[in-house]
Amino acid sequence: MKLFLVLATLVATGLGQKELCAQYDTVSSPPYTVNNNLWGKDQGTGSQCVYVDSISSSGAAWHTKWTWNGGNGQVKSYSNSGVSLEKKLVSDIRNIHTDVKWEQDNTNVNADVAYDLFTAADKNHVTSSGDYELMIWLARYGTIQPIGSKIDTTTIEGHTWELWYGSTIQGGSNQKTYSFVSATPINSFSGDIKPFFDYLTTKQNFPASTQYLTNLQFGTEPFTGGPATFTVSNWSASIN
Repeated sequence: MKLFLVLATLVATGLGQKELCAQYDTVSSPPYTVNNNLWGKDQGTGSQCVYVDSISSSGAAWHTKWTWNGGNGQVKSYSNSGVSLEKKLVSDIRNIHTDVKWEQDNTNVNADVAYDLFTAADKNHVTSSGDYELMIWLARYGTIQPIGSKIDTTTIEGHTWELWYGSTIQGGSNQKTYSFVSATPINSFSGDIKPFFDYLTTKQNFPASTQYLTNLQFGTEPFTGGPATFTVSNWSASIN
């Protein structure tokens, strides 16, 4: 879950390493972006910077170094890589292919590593929230848990997931969040995100025929702990 406001955007082609330390610093090389999204920094004390190792039309590689204290149970940031997309109804999407490899040097922290996607009935809805949020937690460290409560267990794309569901008020509207949580870290994931939506449509009455996919990102949500370094050696995604 995140809030998003771009204050500074740097457009890059064939970019070497770039340091992003301001709250919403962003580097872009279409269709990819890397963002130091410190949306929850005021919930505690600490610091975080993102370092863009490479970004091009084929994907992004980056790492982030962080330390956060206080505000237990509160997300401090969602530093991430994202991809621009044509907004389609979820029912019209054939596949959402993605590849990622990542690692974290300190696992004695409270943090998750997750895909984050938003959908909305309004095609022009802001991309920082939606009617629905789909999170896919490839890792969960410490004692944190997703929004809401556990409602199911299922196997998708060769991995077993706990499914959590809850809702929050975002922008004055009720946002429903589904979080698929892996029991053990998945440091390399190559697969299709569309089957997660298919499961929600079949089993949880997700309205795929009236919801547009508006945003797709991958990153980490630190709560507390550190110092820690989270490294994404490569990330890419495409929607067809």
